Amino acid sequence: METIYLVIVGVLFLLAISDLVVGVSNDAVNFLNSAIGARIASFKVILSIAALGVFVGASFSGGMMEVARKGIFNPQFFLFEEIMIVFLAVMLTDIIILDLFNTFGLPTSTTVSIVFELLGAAIGVAVIKSFKNPEMVVADYINSAKALAIISGILLSVAISFTVGVITQFITRLIFSFNFKNRLKYLGGLWGGIAITAITYFLIVKGVKNATFISDSIRIWVTENAGIVISYSLIFWTLILQVLYWLFNFNILKFTVLTGTFALAMAFAGNDLVNFIGVPLAGLESFKIFKASGAPTATLLMDSLAGEIHTQAYLLVLAGLIMVITLWTSKKAKKVVQTSIDLGRQTEGEERFGSSFFARSIVRGSIAVSNSINQFIPTGIRNFINRQFDSSKYEEERQKLGKEAPSFDALRASVNLVVASILIAYATSMKLPLSTTYVTFMVAMGTSLADRAWGRESAVYRITGVVSVIGGWFLTAFSAATIAFMMATIMMFGGNYAIIALILLAAFMVYRTQVITKKQEKEIKRFQEMEIEDVNGEISSLKVLEKCQLNISEIINDLLKLYSNTLSYFEAEDRKHLKECVKEVDSLNKRTKKLKANIYNTVRKLQEDSVDSGLFYVQVIDYLRETVHSLTFIVKPCFEHLDNNHKVFSEDQFEEINILEGKIRSLLIKSYNMINKSDFTLLPELAEEQSNIIEVIKGMRKKQLKRIKKEKAGTKISMLYLSVLHETQNMLLHLINLLKAQRDFVKAIKEKKE
Repeated sequence: METIYLVIVGVLFLLAISDLVVGVSNDAVNFLNSAIGARIASFKVILSIAALGVFVGASFSGGMMEVARKGIFNPQFFLFEEIMIVFLAVMLTDIIILDLFNTFGLPTSTTVSIVFELLGAAIGVAVIKSFKNPEMVVADYINSAKALAIISGILLSVAISFTVGVITQFITRLIFSFNFKNRLKYLGGLWGGIAITAITYFLIVKGVKNATFISDSIRIWVTENAGIVISYSLIFWTLILQVLYWLFNFNILKFTVLTGTFALAMAFAGNDLVNFIGVPLAGLESFKIFKASGAPTATLLMDSLAGEIHTQAYLLVLAGLIMVITLWTSKKAKKVVQTSIDLGRQTEGEERFGSSFFARSIVRGSIAVSNSINQFIPTGIRNFINRQFDSSKYEEERQKLGKEAPSFDALRASVNLVVASILIAYATSMKLPLSTTYVTFMVAMGTSLADRAWGRESAVYRITGVVSVIGGWFLTAFSAATIAFMMATIMMFGGNYAIIALILLAAFMVYRTQVITKKQEKEIKRFQEMEIEDVNGEISSLKVLEKCQLNISEIINDLLKLYSNTLSYFEAEDRKHLKECVKEVDSLNKRTKKLKANIYNTVRKLQEDSVDSGLFYVQVIDYLRETVHSLTFIVKPCFEHLDNNHKVFSEDQFEEINILEGKIRSLLIKSYNMINKSDFTLLPELAEEQSNIIEVIKGMRKKQLKRIKKEKAGTKISMLYLSVLHETQNMLLHLINLLKAQRDFVKAIKEKKE
């Protein structure tokens, strides 16, 4: 029996390494979003500072097993074999949940996940124990106070962080405006002093408390004299920053943001490290207690586990190294960070989230309230506020930077970090269970709202995104508790076989998310390749034509492949490959949707003398989108028909369809070559060929109608057959219009060059 528990301890530590990776990927948003969003420095510099903060925080962490020690469950009522099942269920669940959230780019709380996993797994074991021992009920084994505190912390942190973020950013922008460079000459030192002092206080409260390298006497003195430290810090930083600005034009905001990034990264590693390695360490400690006692597993109660558990220094350093490496290499971390940045960016653009009834209702209500309030505000005050929040000059400067443009300015980034630092530090000093993820995210959303980043063009999408993320936090708690409960219950009943099966299941789930991530990366790379690069915020019409030609030829090639494959897989009743066609056509739709969504930015960046050619570009993209839409209405109905196990076409119908497919293939190949070579001399002949194919389609329709009249074809198959013919005809019509628009586009560019 000892061997299986040794294996479990080994698995726990392997899972701890994996948990460190997925945990950092998830929590990187806490300390990276402000610096990256404001492009305050190069990506490598930001990561270097964050990595240093992570390593220092991890290395000097107290390593206390907070969650396991302070009582989600009462360990004195659990046997050794039961406690090991609880810990294994927790770690397996944690890996699955965090990895899934990271894969889809949604930030969640590692604290909440670990607490509710412990709660769910402990309840699963406690339910079985209560059946065996009716004298004790489930509530005796569980301390629900911690879970209730976490839930209240979620609600508290969401509301307070968002509100404080809105108010602070509004006041800050009212003072500095978007053209803050001139005002920094006089107020920069004071703002920097307040910001760095707040960050210093944050480091004292969050860092000194648990740092092992600081003696107890220093820790006590700093804690008792926090007011003096803060006062001197404010005076010192205000004076030194103002002097540096006057003498060397020192970038106060950049220094503030980078310092805040280091502080939050250090606090994250120092405090959240136990979320990743705490449970495996508790498992190791349990195994040591078991070995030392010599008692059988069926009688050994784990009352010794209620004490403090400290971590070896080398384990903390090793954990820090893993976290740093993950921070540098994790693509999932960048995706989670991007979600937060996109929801808070100052400008419009492609929105990741859609609209929802809840978001629309909030926006309508907010507009009505705003209009009512404006009636009571004097015109002079309204005009003053509008001037302070006028971002037109900022937008002009931002456009000139092109791809290097920040999502928001450095002033807002500094407010994000300062407000988050103060709230987290205050909550810690008051022993309130606020989550760093919730605080940093909601502060960022509050500051973006105050900065009028959520205009009427984007508000519904941003609100939907925020609600989706918040909903994900609550989903984390429910999912974590439920899955951990199920895993612990299965292991209690299934024994060693169940343990092995669940470990393999977790490994398979992680593997699947990696596959999904790689597919997403390919999709993102494809989207990036479709974008048109600008120079100093401008794009030449020739560059638009070149990229347009490349994108169209690729999409027509995919169109040809998907149309032919769909009909052949349908004839072979190959459901698996037809489903792949559905996924590919969805990807094709996203690509054309991306092109259409980027029309505004492309036309806006066109050089002044190239605006006329933008008309042809818009026409080309519109026809391309409609062509792909027609293909979608061929592929998806074919799959749904086959998926519902309906009969496929008859031999006569397939014979007609295959003849049609050959003609379509020929026309698409000629279209592809025409686009590739930019030679449209044979376009009239191609248009004639298109007309002939449409006549063939009409003939096929007549034959099908005769079959229906003679009742030789069923309803489902007849509707699908006619639908395929109709959408094929639409596809041809849009395709020829696309070629004509591209011809006119090429002609306009040539005339301009001449």
